[in-house]
Amino acid sequence: MTDQRFIIEMGMGNSQYDQDYTKAAGRAIDDALRHSSIPMFETLGVAHSDMRVQVTVAVQQPDQVDCDALAARLPRGVATVRAVHGGLNVKNPDRDTTIVIATAAVEAFLPNLADRFG
Repeated sequence: MTDQRFIIEMGMGNSQYDQDYTKAAGRAIDDALRHSSIPMFETLGVAHSDMRVQVTVAVQQPDQVDCDALAARLPRGVATVRAVHGGLNVKNPDRDTTIVIATAAVEAFLPNLADRFG
């Protein structure tokens, strides 16, 4: 049975002072999750454990993101996180610091449930 994507949410987060790519990515994921409220689990009697959550975070230095730590923070489903090149680093010339800006896409998948409701 093939999974079907039923939601995708996007978010943005940053690390203003310590150039922490995992913190910025975590904030982007949190931002995406704040946009979601999915009552269908209770309505249809679907277990959250049936959901596969796939997260893609984009930052300028993806090798500095702790994807396992971010996946462990996700509240529902079976989660995976991958980091790719993207996002934005913004230099502050007055303080010689860098603001890290991350973007995230949080996708949720369920097995095809058509046979349960057909």
